Amino acid sequence: MSDPTADDYERANRIGRPIGRFMAKWRGRIRENPWLNVVYRVLITLIGAAVIIIGLILVPLPGPGWLIVFVGLTILGSEFHWARRFTSWLRMQLAKFWAWWKARRARRDGSGEGLGK
Repeated sequence: MSDPTADDYERANRIGRPIGRFMAKWRGRIRENPWLNVVYRVLITLIGAAVIIIGLILVPLPGPGWLIVFVGLTILGSEFHWARRFTSWLRMQLAKFWAWWKARRARRDGSGEGLGK
């Protein structure tokens, strides 16, 4: 199984070049000022953590609770390498699960045990 995140950076660059250039310039200016950089990272941390907490609160309710948690991790991943690695690991686990699930359904449907047969 190939790594689903292998070409994410390349694809994002290709799709959003104008946005990427703007964001790179904007982020570069923030990094030039150490005090502003610290404030920016604290804000990203607070926003990402708040989104994750809201998502975890919404998990037992009908709706996109886990999706909101993953969005929070993506927000944190914009500044923290551990969050990017964790999100990549989760994507790999999800890809493995869906491959297993599809194979299981194909076996079940092929053996005549599926609903409607």
